Amino acid sequence: MTEDLLEKAKEFEGRTLSHMSTSDRVAASREAKALILSINEIYKETKDSNLMDVMKTLTEKKRKIEKRLKGTPLV
Repeated sequence: MTEDLLEKAKEFEGRTLSHMSTSDRVAASREAKALILSINEIYKETKDSNLMDVMKTLTEKKRKIEKRLKGTPLV
């Protein structure tokens, strides 16, 4: 199960963020959240530092997607 999650995470990290529609960004953000939460459940039991590194990279990519979704604030 862990290998499957890590494979999905590696595939997600490899995706490009350019030329995504808004609905694609929302779907990608939700997928990242699901992956992070799944990996976190395993991390709680094993305390594997490799899993923490994967969660950090997924979180950073998720933040970039969400930043683009929210847009720039109007002054």
